[in-house]
Amino acid sequence: MQSTLRLAIVGLGLVGKRHADAIALVPDVELVAVVDPNESGQDAAVGMGVPCFETIDGMFKSVQLDGVILATPTLLHIEQAITCIENKCPVLVEKPIGASAKEALALVQMARARDIPLLVGHHRRHNPLIQKAKEALDSGLIGTIRAVQGTCWFYKPDHYFEAAPWRKRNGAGPISVNLVHDIDLIRYLCGEVTAVQAVAAPSVRGFENEDVASAILEFSNGVIGTISVSDSVVAPWSWEFTSRENPQYPPIPESCYLIGGSEGSLSLPDLRLWSHLERQQDWWTPLSSTTLTRAASDPLVNQIAHFKDVIMKKAIPLVSGEEGLRTLEVIETIQLSAKHRTRLDIRDLTASDVGAYRTVVS
Repeated sequence: MQSTLRLAIVGLGLVGKRHADAIALVPDVELVAVVDPNESGQDAAVGMGVPCFETIDGMFKSVQLDGVILATPTLLHIEQAITCIENKCPVLVEKPIGASAKEALALVQMARARDIPLLVGHHRRHNPLIQKAKEALDSGLIGTIRAVQGTCWFYKPDHYFEAAPWRKRNGAGPISVNLVHDIDLIRYLCGEVTAVQAVAAPSVRGFENEDVASAILEFSNGVIGTISVSDSVVAPWSWEFTSRENPQYPPIPESCYLIGGSEGSLSLPDLRLWSHLERQQDWWTPLSSTTLTRAASDPLVNQIAHFKDVIMKKAIPLVSGEEGLRTLEVIETIQLSAKHRTRLDIRDLTASDVGAYRTVVS
């Protein structure tokens, strides 16, 4: 391995370009290749001064790599990640890890068997404010967590879909593309989801997928959650608007997650802690609030630095393939529950071996 890690990005669209920007800010990491068959991606690669290949196989035949970032449409993730594993190359797969839990399971098993690092791009876990929230919750600052509420509402313009028609297809709606981020954070902060009951409505723009959905979440530790997502609602309550994580979105001083406990509550991403005065749990007792302090840094840059440490065997993955699989299981169960209009246990997922595998890696 060279002193400077050599990374490649597959897919130089909106997310791929953000990864390229992040790589440029991490010491001893270099972008040395891009894979993108589209003219726009090829032009962007030229502007970055790196070679662009039309296929992953072509890249591996021509360039020596220490790691690959997959920022391609979800339907391509599994096949492309398998190619990376076959070439003994650590890989960071953008969320979700795949289109189905059964396919993702096969990938996770393959990576584990060959001892090749497989990470999933749930980059929000790398945000310092999430690390602060995790620390506060794990320390019992709000007592026992009893409930969580999440909102993921925004309006995607028509040209967002026209630029990438795959976004109109089944499996590429806001449940898979957007809610997967929120589910991953809620799992990370509140515990494992064991069952869901969901509803969804067809896209009013005539796409194959949904454009609004809600779900009730049951957790193994007794927490009850509610969550709602839409990419066709004009509203300020989403991570994109409230976290100030991506400067492309106008910042709004609102929250999108509420986590309620037996001794207090925490809202995110503003990290506002609410409790009764003198910890007297009584609805007639006044409530007071304080804002937790935390550091500030770009989670995408932190994620690349973490990927580097994993490749160099200095860290274990914060979001491993197994973690990506568990989040995808919840998302897939939400989709199935909405389709059949019934409550479903996560372990009722179509492939019984998925449920069995979860007990092995837990």
